[in-house]
Amino acid sequence: MRNTSMFDVFPYYLALIVAIVLLIMLAQRIRVAYPIVLVLAGLAFSFLPGLPSIQIDPELIFIIFLPPLLYEAAWNTSWKELWRWRRIITSFAFLIVFVSAFSVALVAAHFIPGFTLALGFLLGGIVSPPDAVSAGAILKFVKVPKRMASILEGESLLNDASSLIIFRFALIAVSTGHFLAGNAALNFVWMVVGGIGVGVLIALLFFKTHRLLPTDANTDLVFTLVAPYIMYITAEEIHCSGVLSVVSGGLFLSQRRHLFLSSTSRLRTSNVWESLVFILNGLVFMLIGLDLPEITANLDGVSIYTAIGYGVLITGTLMISRMISTYSAIFVTLFARRYITVADSRHPGYKAPFLMGWAGMRGVVSLAAALSIPVYLDNGTEFPQRNLILFITFIVILLTLVVQGLTLPYLIRAFRISDMDHFLPEEDDYHAMHKQLVEQSLKRLRDQYPMGLNDQPVLKELVQKWENSTLVLEDQLLSTQSREVYLEMLDQQRKWLREWNKDPLVNEEVIRKHLLRLDLEEEKIHYL
Repeated sequence: MRNTSMFDVFPYYLALIVAIVLLIMLAQRIRVAYPIVLVLAGLAFSFLPGLPSIQIDPELIFIIFLPPLLYEAAWNTSWKELWRWRRIITSFAFLIVFVSAFSVALVAAHFIPGFTLALGFLLGGIVSPPDAVSAGAILKFVKVPKRMASILEGESLLNDASSLIIFRFALIAVSTGHFLAGNAALNFVWMVVGGIGVGVLIALLFFKTHRLLPTDANTDLVFTLVAPYIMYITAEEIHCSGVLSVVSGGLFLSQRRHLFLSSTSRLRTSNVWESLVFILNGLVFMLIGLDLPEITANLDGVSIYTAIGYGVLITGTLMISRMISTYSAIFVTLFARRYITVADSRHPGYKAPFLMGWAGMRGVVSLAAALSIPVYLDNGTEFPQRNLILFITFIVILLTLVVQGLTLPYLIRAFRISDMDHFLPEEDDYHAMHKQLVEQSLKRLRDQYPMGLNDQPVLKELVQKWENSTLVLEDQLLSTQSREVYLEMLDQQRKWLREWNKDPLVNEEVIRKHLLRLDLEEEKIHYL
């Protein structure tokens, strides 16, 4: 950044945020995933004269952006689906990432002058993890089977950790000139186990804090904002995976949100987090495009066209290796069903694996990892091929976002994959579950409050109105007895919903919609 005061650059960043909002609105209008539009727009803006130059600090990405984005993703991920598809998700998040990194290492060492196998693994660790935000933004425009969306969401939570582990070991190998497999294996175990352990432990402390201290909606919100940063920084300080720490802690608290957060806290934190993640995602992808001039300016000794060719080569390697690995993972699962119980033993066909393999857009974590490569080695010499690695990473992000990101929705529509889990249409499922809630609520009211139900018919009328998702509050509902009975029924319905959600055939998205509706109904009571 130029030597300018904060007052000089503040209007620039303010205008940048406004531009991001307008571009996302445009992306929604033309039905294109907004990460694609933002990266291309940032790339176009970077060539405008008079704009301040952008230099992305990798610590800014890892510390400020990554923890909340991971935490929000974990908070909205279904643990039930994550556990159900744990084997295929693990293979995607770890094995396929390792295969991708290994493939990139071999190709880079063979075809790119000056690249050793260690530098190839460094590049492979950087570009191997697909981006969660990009895939999620694209899947909003098209309908895919529930299991496919769950696998891609689960993969995106874990693949950052595996790729950053590869990156760290490769960075040590390049810096020291040797690689100790035994130490690397032990460090890998510690990073995984330690990261998960730290995340769960800190999440448990926050859980107890919420339960034992007299918190309100504001303090609950602050705790949810600082939790991912504490999880990430603590794990990194003891040299384990900050990514796994945030993911495991977020999943732990997410599954217990109804045990320590009030309805007011749940609604307020949801609204704030949705806006926060909206801005963070927009800034990240815009900054990727804006950073291109800084990357190309330092591309010494290699022509721009040659560097673009290397980027295309690595991008093709990633696409092919992921596609092969995806089909291999499916075949291994089909073979393993002979000896172990798998989530689903049916053959998925060739279309679903192809789409999951094609959904491999790269994003912010790859760029942040590339930027975090030190400029100099420990002996004072320049880090080899640093600038070329940065440029190749940018080309990979750009090509995967544009090529795969733009074609994926059309492929999904063309393949017309049926939902093998045979879920009801979500609207029908919602109303069927609502009817079941009403029936059980009426039965409970008649069993436990027969006199109260007769004396205050508004309770019966109110429960019947739930069937149509409407709520009409009369003055007589303001009586203390009616209020207490009604709030108790809302809590009981939440318990029923959480119990029903243990069934793997129940759609958790429908469960969450009902839980949100109950929170909104409880809020209406509080404001009367």
